[in-house]
Amino acid sequence: MSGKLVNQIAIVTGAASGIGKAIAFKLMEHGAKVYAFDLSGELLQEHFGNNGMSIPVPVDVTNRQQVNDEVSKIISNEKKINILVNCVGITGITNIKSHLVDIENLKLVFDVNFMSCVYTSQAVIPNMLERHYGRVLHLASIAGKEGNAGMLAYSASKAALIGMTKVQGSEYAESGITVNAMAPAVIRTPLVDNMPDVQVKYMTDKIPMKRCGTLEEAANLALYIVSPENSFTTGFTFDLSGGRARY
Repeated sequence: MSGKLVNQIAIVTGAASGIGKAIAFKLMEHGAKVYAFDLSGELLQEHFGNNGMSIPVPVDVTNRQQVNDEVSKIISNEKKINILVNCVGITGITNIKSHLVDIENLKLVFDVNFMSCVYTSQAVIPNMLERHYGRVLHLASIAGKEGNAGMLAYSASKAALIGMTKVQGSEYAESGITVNAMAPAVIRTPLVDNMPDVQVKYMTDKIPMKRCGTLEEAANLALYIVSPENSFTTGFTFDLSGGRARY
């Protein structure tokens, strides 16, 4: 185990599977104690319940009060939160034209993908400000930069997340806190596996490498972004796109 994050306390949302799980384990591998947030208590217990480096926290991150309560408990126990990684996300209904999008589904996607990150940020950043140090990472998407046809809710919610990253990066630039986003293209996760094949093909065909990214590649980039080494980059969106993002 590397000592890069020893004695650091991290919160990772969406930690029960996919990129969130991969990042949580990568942070633990480098010494951080991880509070794993997710709606699925069963999966959290399976992955994080028997590990001295992690604490499973079943929580609905779209419920602001639940988020505030759980973060308050962590601060009471640990006195600090060094790292916040927001990985929770859903695609919503995809492969559908914008004029046919179900508004309630669109609102749900925004609640999960964007508002949850507002709630966690508001709960965690005051503690980081007190300690003049923090690392915040929001998991965005290349869809938030380019827009994927048939994915209005997902693309727009990730664009909003990128916008918030720019705002927060500017606001806290002198405080010792960095706020960045990561914009993957297609990473092979359960979320992607549940999408229609035609939608996955549409996205993968745009990638010059003609393959999905791996969870390990995503976790390695996230590790750098939330490490003390990343001290001069903030308000930035790191692309992980296999050559798709060239701008």
